[in-house]
Amino acid sequence: MDAIENIMRRKSIRTYSERAISEQDLHAILAAGMSGPSCVNARDWSFLVIQDKETLQKMADKNGRPAEPLRHAALGILVCGDLQKAFSKAPDYWVIDCSIAAQNMILCANALGIGSVWLGTWPQMERVKGQTELFGLPEHIVPHSILAFGYSDETGLPREEQYDEACVHMERWD
Repeated sequence: MDAIENIMRRKSIRTYSERAISEQDLHAILAAGMSGPSCVNARDWSFLVIQDKETLQKMADKNGRPAEPLRHAALGILVCGDLQKAFSKAPDYWVIDCSIAAQNMILCANALGIGSVWLGTWPQMERVKGQTELFGLPEHIVPHSILAFGYSDETGLPREEQYDEACVHMERWD
C-alpha cells in the first residue's frame, strides 16, 4: 500500500480479534513513531507499551468510556511527553510532537494490516492523573494519548473520503 492510499484508507478500529501482534510489527510501529519530525528534533516523547490484559482494563477504567477498545486490544501504547526534553523556548510543542508520533504509529499499523484507534488523554486532567498514578510516572512525563492496537474484528464499508471544499481557502479567507 502506498502512502497516499494508506492515509486515505485508514479508519479507527474499535473491536479486535484475539490475534497477537508480533514483536517485529510492534518494533516497526514504535520506530514509525520515532521517525516523525519534532520541534528542533527534541524527540520529546516516550512510549509505554502495555500487553497485559489486566493492565489494559485498568487503563480503560482510568480513561473512561471512550477507552473501551483497550479492553479487547492486543496492546496499548501510552504516548507521553517528556518535559525535560521539550524545547525550552516553546515547551508546549511536546503536544504536537506526541500527536505526530501517534499518527505515524497509527499509519504504520494500518500499512501492516493492524487496526488502531486514538484515545485522547491530555488535556483532560483527570485522565492524565489516572494514567500517571496507574504507571507511577515521574513528574516530567505527561500522558498525551493512548493508542489501542489489534487485528480488526469489524466488518463494514471502507471509510468515505473526508475532503471538504468548505475547509479550503485559497490566498485569502473568503
